Amino acid sequence: MARKFGLIGQTLGYSYSADYFNNRFEKEHIDAKYVNYELNSLDGLFQLILNQNLDGFNVTIPYKRAILPFLTEISAEVREIGAVNVVRVSKSGSNIHLYGYNTDAEGFRRSLLQWLPKDITGALVLGTGGAANAISFALTSIGLPVQLISRSARERILGYDAITTSLLKSHPLIVNTTPLGTWPDIDLCPPIPYELLTEKNALYDLVYNPSLTQFLRKGLAHGCAIKNGLDMLRLQADATWEIWQ
Repeated sequence: MARKFGLIGQTLGYSYSADYFNNRFEKEHIDAKYVNYELNSLDGLFQLILNQNLDGFNVTIPYKRAILPFLTEISAEVREIGAVNVVRVSKSGSNIHLYGYNTDAEGFRRSLLQWLPKDITGALVLGTGGAANAISFALTSIGLPVQLISRSARERILGYDAITTSLLKSHPLIVNTTPLGTWPDIDLCPPIPYELLTEKNALYDLVYNPSLTQFLRKGLAHGCAIKNGLDMLRLQADATWEIWQ
């Protein structure tokens, strides 16, 4: 019987994960299938796992933190990050055990180091969700100070209106972990002061569909180095498959 994997989230039309895994399964002659599952809540998660006979699944917005109470065990990275993007399923009769992992941090770290311009001394991370936790963990692990940016300022988190020339100079890398700009809402972008950007800034967008988001387009117009999240997707997917095999 073919093994079955999938992605759970709320809106998944933008995702390349199913194409990536199914193409890989076909190319490597792996008897498996990957399916997207759009869920309005996690209430029926265990029933979905049983009905679909899932062996594992990825987790995306808005469930990377919400999935935690459903898990039997979590990895050391998840304990540090507080968010999950990969779940391995173990079934024994009607008993289901779920093991949570995070490959976002490793996928981002690898892709960042392959691209990171010189003289980057710190990073602004846009967003405060599960992806932001993973990216902050990865940035800190390579010695880059992180400042979180959100719509609402609170302890240790600055609002968008607090981004100044001085802050952009001390934290020249800007990483968008929000879904703003994801297809089909391609005209949206995080409300940073783009007019303050210079060629010394670098913009990394976790969004990969479209490949050139408004966030990256505006950075490019100011001479910034730019990168989208497609390499991160591939690298975290490779790490995911190592968990599922």
